[in-house]
Amino acid sequence: MYRTAVACGLLALLAAPVSAADKLPPDETLAAIQDAVTGLIERASPSVACLLVSRSDAYKQFGALPAADDPSGHLGAFDAVRFRKEAQDRHDRTREALVNRLDLAGPTNVPESFGSGIVIGEAGLVLTNYHVVREATKVYVRLPGGKGSYADVHAADPRSDLAVLKMLAPPKGLKSLALGRGDDVRPGQFVLALTNRFAAGFRDTGPSADWGIVSAVRTRQEPSRLEEQERGKKLYQLSTLIETTAKLNAGCSGGALLNMKGELIGITSSLAATANSDAPGGFAVPTGGAMQRIIETLKEGKEVEYGFLGVTFSPEALPEGVKILGVTTGSPAEQKRLPPGQYIVKVDGVRIRTNDDLALAIGAALAGHTIKLELAATPDGPTREYPVTLAKYYVAGPFIASVRPPAVGGLRVDYASTVIKTTAAGNMPIPEGVVVREVLPGSPAEKSNVEWDRAVITRVNGRAVFTPAEYYEEVRKGTGPLELKIKTRNGEDTVKLERK
Repeated sequence: MYRTAVACGLLALLAAPVSAADKLPPDETLAAIQDAVTGLIERASPSVACLLVSRSDAYKQFGALPAADDPSGHLGAFDAVRFRKEAQDRHDRTREALVNRLDLAGPTNVPESFGSGIVIGEAGLVLTNYHVVREATKVYVRLPGGKGSYADVHAADPRSDLAVLKMLAPPKGLKSLALGRGDDVRPGQFVLALTNRFAAGFRDTGPSADWGIVSAVRTRQEPSRLEEQERGKKLYQLSTLIETTAKLNAGCSGGALLNMKGELIGITSSLAATANSDAPGGFAVPTGGAMQRIIETLKEGKEVEYGFLGVTFSPEALPEGVKILGVTTGSPAEQKRLPPGQYIVKVDGVRIRTNDDLALAIGAALAGHTIKLELAATPDGPTREYPVTLAKYYVAGPFIASVRPPAVGGLRVDYASTVIKTTAAGNMPIPEGVVVREVLPGSPAEKSNVEWDRAVITRVNGRAVFTPAEYYEEVRKGTGPLELKIKTRNGEDTVKLERK
């Protein structure tokens, strides 16, 4: 029913004359609309892939199972040709059948799990939703026409539910979609969705197309919460989604939502719609703005480190601004002496009207970045500026990053603000220094017999460090052993570690 209405709306819009001479007959106008839509589909479809995903542990029998809990995202390929020949030479039909089942590149292989992906780089980078590839043991990217490649997870982030894959043998001639500003869309705007629902592209066919209008923007799944430390859930819970009448269902996650210029304005997500499953259309995570910074970080293969301010919000329903109830000891908010009772009305010049606005603005500014807060005694009163360098917000769930800092001496560290992991810990003071995040097996750090769990490093070779960037800068200096001053549950200590 809505398609008829949309078609009539398009017809009326495009047929509306600037002058009588410009008016086209209705049939010619309809043909022009049809040509525009089909042309858009033809141009964009080569950039929308079908993702074939396996979570089987049977790859272990061939030595092709990735290491458990490997944050580098390396999955590797599956040499089905070699393994199939070996099975045939031994006349092992059972093993040959297993090879065929695990061979995601096989044209007759029906995937156990699937989704969509968007080419965003000619070197073989593909954007999708994290839930599509989470806990995958193998991923195969199949493009229209049958071209494809196995892929590693280049980087993935649980909070935005976004991931970037890197094709291991990317075909030549890959074309990426131009990015548009999804946060600028308006209700009533015409959109086109290209997805592989029901695994339509797992053979040689292209993605399925559906079109409609933007029915709402800045939608979310569930009521907002009050404390900053409770906002580690998905970003689509913070009023960020695009709702569209285009039908999105199984397999649509990771597909492309395009404007009529062919620009990518959203990444479709069936998971984001689960709380609204009775909706006739679907939802998409917008590109542009905050999400664009996250996507760029994932393209670099790095962990997304969300910003942390350290404030508790007012529970009042306010027309403008967010009232500060309190600040966390040791947080950026306390260091800049943000006064409780004041209203945060702007972040980097952007008006803050709701708690969701503030949580999204702070989080997406990313850790280590300096933002400009504007505070006022009343929502419409004169403001005072506070430049604040953000710490890092703790996000539960496994992340994937193929580009990670070197573990000199066997240690990797994190912002001390990540010790605040739950609402109950909201009044817990943040220590000065950096917390130990990872101790490599067999490293000098592991062999030191130090209790590294919850350890805080305050000095490196006599220099105070307050952020991971300062820590890694200091450990890069010199060639001798590292002298670390640490605080553990047993008190303060000084440890020397070899660099290897």
